[in-house]
Amino acid sequence: MGGPITQQLVIITIFSLFSRYNSFEDGPPPPNYFEDVVSAGYDPQAYPSYFTTIQHANFEDLISHTNQLQRLGIITSPSTKTVNLDDFGATGDDANDDTKAFEKAWEEACWSKGEVVLEVPQGKCYQLKPIRFSGPCKSNLTLQIYGCMEASDNMYDYMEDRRHWLVFDEVDNLLIQGGGYINGNGRIWWQNSCKINKDLPCKDAPTALSFYNSKNLMVQNLNIEDAQQIHVSFEKCNNVQASGLTVTAPEKSPNTDGIHVSHTQNIRITDSIIATGDDCISIVSGSQNVQAMNITCGPGHGISIGSLGSKNSKAYVSGVTVDGAKLFGTTNGGGSGSASNIIFQNIEMFNVSNPIIIDQNYCDQDKPCKEQSSAVEVKSVVYKNIKGTSSSEVAIKFDCSKTHPCQGILLQNVCLQKQGDTTAKAICNNVELSEMGIVFPQCKCLQLLEGLTGKIAQIVSLYNVG
Repeated sequence: MGGPITQQLVIITIFSLFSRYNSFEDGPPPPNYFEDVVSAGYDPQAYPSYFTTIQHANFEDLISHTNQLQRLGIITSPSTKTVNLDDFGATGDDANDDTKAFEKAWEEACWSKGEVVLEVPQGKCYQLKPIRFSGPCKSNLTLQIYGCMEASDNMYDYMEDRRHWLVFDEVDNLLIQGGGYINGNGRIWWQNSCKINKDLPCKDAPTALSFYNSKNLMVQNLNIEDAQQIHVSFEKCNNVQASGLTVTAPEKSPNTDGIHVSHTQNIRITDSIIATGDDCISIVSGSQNVQAMNITCGPGHGISIGSLGSKNSKAYVSGVTVDGAKLFGTTNGGGSGSASNIIFQNIEMFNVSNPIIIDQNYCDQDKPCKEQSSAVEVKSVVYKNIKGTSSSEVAIKFDCSKTHPCQGILLQNVCLQKQGDTTAKAICNNVELSEMGIVFPQCKCLQLLEGLTGKIAQIVSLYNVG
């Protein structure tokens, strides 16, 4: 979006970090961080979020929790209650509004005890206005989507909340599956976007599917398409598995991120195909222990970490692993805090613009941007086993801040050519860099050598990339 300078960390088609403010040198933010952010002008209604100090967690805990959600066999169990949407007056004729029927069906399913399945029947398409599915629920709830859920295309239906369509709020232990379709019907929003028509003012558009303040979630085997803006968002969630998702929108649709992760811990995104007009996966501040595996991405902007630190907010992202991804024809895309302990490995790229980039001087505005005097701290980032082609001459770009240079960046077995078998280039500024194995193109830059040997040895030990 146009506006003030922002910083993005885009790795693997885009890892860009946006920088405007001084980094914290004393660890995570204080307990009153959220209040400080609000007083500094951050609008929690426009983008509700906060940072909570997280104790160390790992995906064994996530697997333990999500195994409890594997209730597929329970669907046919005599003890399972089935709530059918049509029993509450829904027509599913793709013409009449079924919002009230869905609200009544949700209330019945949520407030029942035991195992409950809320069923969206196959062969029908249900028209829905913005709707909030609120918890906590008494039941262990499965939402079985066989048919289609389609958003109202009347923009006046979103007057009360322009940022959301389907919201699951404080719903723990939720399983959503079924192979059906969630359609944001976003074309009317795209046509009225300032990115499509520069004569129009820039306004928010709804996220199609939002999960907020929930834990122990499993979202699998769904088709999410043509979102008004972001397709799927996880915010302030803990212990999430998202798998077998197909997320699609036209390449020119504005700001249609595939999966957006914010202030969420312990999330695993696997075996999904994402082709949209913006980031395939975007990971922003407050997110920890994020895994993305076996992702097919493109078109779109790739897999990104950022924008971090915009609007005077503090930015913290750590423990991100992208393992096994194929990127086709993707493009790349301040604040304070840090982005650390990040691994991108086993990646194939095909005709990707800016395959590997860390940009601490990135700004999302039309006017020229000044070099940033401070930045989100970027450290301990590994790129391993990456190959493919770049659509631009510069395949590797590390444009880091003079005040807060990038530290502990490791390239191992990286081979990138310009599309057409011509030679690609690497540009590196203010980066503490190490290279192992075959690395091409190689950086021709002023590296920060002081203390480099010891720090790289620590990185190698940490990630076991020797």
